[in-house]
Amino acid sequence: MPLSRIDPDRYPALLAAKVERLRRDFAAFDLPEPQIFASAPTAYRLRAEFRLWHDGERLDYAMFDPADSRRVVVVDDFPPACAVIRALMPRLRSYLQHDAVLRRQLFHAEFLATLAGDSLVSLIYHRPLDGAWEHAARALAHELGVNLIGRSRGQKIVIGRDWVQEELDVDAMRLVYRQIEGSFTQPNGEINRAMLGWARAQARELGGDLLELYCGNGNFTIALAPLFGKVLATEVNKSAVMAAHHNLAANGVANVAIVRMASDEASAALARTRPFRRLQQLKLDLDSYRFTTLLVDPPRAGLDAATLDMARGFEHMLYISCNPASLRDNIGVLLATHRLAAAAVFDQFPYTDHLECGLLLIRG
Repeated sequence: MPLSRIDPDRYPALLAAKVERLRRDFAAFDLPEPQIFASAPTAYRLRAEFRLWHDGERLDYAMFDPADSRRVVVVDDFPPACAVIRALMPRLRSYLQHDAVLRRQLFHAEFLATLAGDSLVSLIYHRPLDGAWEHAARALAHELGVNLIGRSRGQKIVIGRDWVQEELDVDAMRLVYRQIEGSFTQPNGEINRAMLGWARAQARELGGDLLELYCGNGNFTIALAPLFGKVLATEVNKSAVMAAHHNLAANGVANVAIVRMASDEASAALARTRPFRRLQQLKLDLDSYRFTTLLVDPPRAGLDAATLDMARGFEHMLYISCNPASLRDNIGVLLATHRLAAAAVFDQFPYTDHLECGLLLIRG
């Protein structure tokens, strides 16, 4: 986003405009008045990435002007970043500035942090990383007190660990998550906390068993599992599945089974149109589940036709969407069998056109 757009005084009006656009786009669907969860106007991002711009012996963080991709914008400070990242940025730049080994052919830096204060820095290079680099990188990680990853083509060197630990207080529960570098995590920690709280409020009285698609590292799974008898969660990304298993154990959640499969595969499995060896290996008996609720948090493209067809059979559906356009298309199909019972907007990305939405649909 252009740094010139980051003006806390303008934030309430920008959010109001996004919400009004959502109301207009969903006017034909009798959208319930959405509950609005505003972001902090600054210091909200737990992820940030920058080009490293070399000008002689000088090194700067840089972004490119969206209006002119050839125009480099030097970044001295990044107000959207959380306090942990903003504190790390000048210290990292200063250290790299004076270390020729770490600076050579470095072109990208990524920061990952958590509300709990954990942090990880990834440095990406246009050259192979050798023993001299690793020795210098260990000194850097120690100086900054961070986990550090060096990447080059075909290389990944981890100094410390390649994940950070998040801790979230939701409904008087302390939830802990391992968030792996390179895997998807919610970028706005406080809005993520609000999303989990809202989802729990909608699910509190639903009962029965839950099917969750696109479960990622178990972000929603762990928060919602105590409200259901049993949970079957699916995710296609291997590293996310591994993190989800760890997070379930770390939170003492014992009523969840996770299967690595895509949403269309889950639809086929429930329809009994295809046998899946993965289900047999896990000794999962689909007939033992009394599914009442479907939770989906799909990518921007929304739900495919097979998943939409499966969703019609669920009494309740919690739909978390990062793209109101695909959500609108999907809701146009689902309203043949369901009605909208609750809505929420979550402003994950202030000062942009992006808006996260949550809907509760009830059949009938």
